[in-house]
Amino acid sequence: MAFDTFTLYAMADNLQSLLGFLDASPTPFHAVGEATRRLLAAGFSELNEADVWSLAPGGRHFVTRNGTSLIAFICGSQPPAESGCLIVGAHTDSPNLRIKPLPELSRHGYRQLGVEVYGGVLLSTWLDRDLSLAGRVTFDRNGKIETRLVDFGRSLLRIPNLAIHLNRTVNSEGLLLNAQTHMAPILGLAEHNSQSLNQLLAERLTSGGEAVSADQILGWDLSLYDVQKASVSGLYYEFIHSARLDNLASCFAGLQALLDVKSAHAATRCVVLYDHEEVGSRSAQGACSPLLRQLLGRVAESYGNNTQEAFARAMARSFLISADMAHAIHPNYSDKHEPNHSPVLGKGPVLKLNVNQSYASDGLTLARLEQWARRAEVSLQRYVVRSDLPCGSTIGPLTAAELGIATVDVGSPLLAMHSIREMAAAADVDLLARVLNAYFA
Repeated sequence: MAFDTFTLYAMADNLQSLLGFLDASPTPFHAVGEATRRLLAAGFSELNEADVWSLAPGGRHFVTRNGTSLIAFICGSQPPAESGCLIVGAHTDSPNLRIKPLPELSRHGYRQLGVEVYGGVLLSTWLDRDLSLAGRVTFDRNGKIETRLVDFGRSLLRIPNLAIHLNRTVNSEGLLLNAQTHMAPILGLAEHNSQSLNQLLAERLTSGGEAVSADQILGWDLSLYDVQKASVSGLYYEFIHSARLDNLASCFAGLQALLDVKSAHAATRCVVLYDHEEVGSRSAQGACSPLLRQLLGRVAESYGNNTQEAFARAMARSFLISADMAHAIHPNYSDKHEPNHSPVLGKGPVLKLNVNQSYASDGLTLARLEQWARRAEVSLQRYVVRSDLPCGSTIGPLTAAELGIATVDVGSPLLAMHSIREMAAAADVDLLARVLNAYFA
């Protein structure tokens, strides 16, 4: 029985592909890089925002911005003004620790790196973990600025816990962590580490390509990450454990649904993967940016209609599924959940609703998603936050406000959200995939 369940879940193509996507994506830069690789392999062509585009019905293209946001789309057989756009949105970033511009620290015989907290991090989960370093490095090459992705790919850093002998009340009063004083990771012993971070980066970059010297490096965007790979566990292999499930699992689902498209469709089908959702989306490539509006405007214009009117008509006919992970009920903290709206792992995608518009779903958009789910023979769960707790949000309301587009918020259920290692259900990978495939069909 265990082997049969393992074959059903752990060996499922979508699940194995998801695990590979998670492991290949320690940062948003790497997530977009992996998405780019998969799109190119499937015959999509990359467009440059600064170029003139030549688009035609059935064309498969994608565009990236600043290496951390991506939009991929398949042009519909009819103009968007007539048939609209079917869009899936998600985000590439996750809460983590990022390296400061001048991070070098030498204290009490240890060499450390100063870090800044990105997003709503569960700080305690970063303690006693094998951490590495990855991101993007910017350098000077003969007077021209170039960038290259870097990933040390091994256990390099650690933030050790304080022994209980020195913190006797930690189990009764809780662990209190100061982001400035307690979270600097140890890189090595000061006496054994004479190389600067620039030198370490240059050495790593050179090992993976053309030589780069430390004095050529101009800047970086570097993140810490847990080197433990994504895995499947449970008595019958029911669960997924990984970093960055929120929200790379949704990025994967949307991307895979687009890659699975084989037939023509009147509507333009699109996946947008934004950066910076975890810190408010207010950036040149976040959900508050004009990125999606500009791209859809160019697509609408390419069909030869009046640009302004064509775009407004296209948005009136379009739909957005905002895909972001949802809070599953925690068996040890069930009182934190609204009794009638407590999603369970493995029971399918979760419709997220909030009357204060932290989610963009309403009765009409909920009904439309329910129709696609029924076509896919998938049951949807519902999530509403307790009335006495604040509600998180997603890119859904932001994109809906930017475009005036009908939007629904949905996501697979998750435990330990914003932990360094989150927990989802293997069955939910295929259940969400089936809904999105029905949506794009």
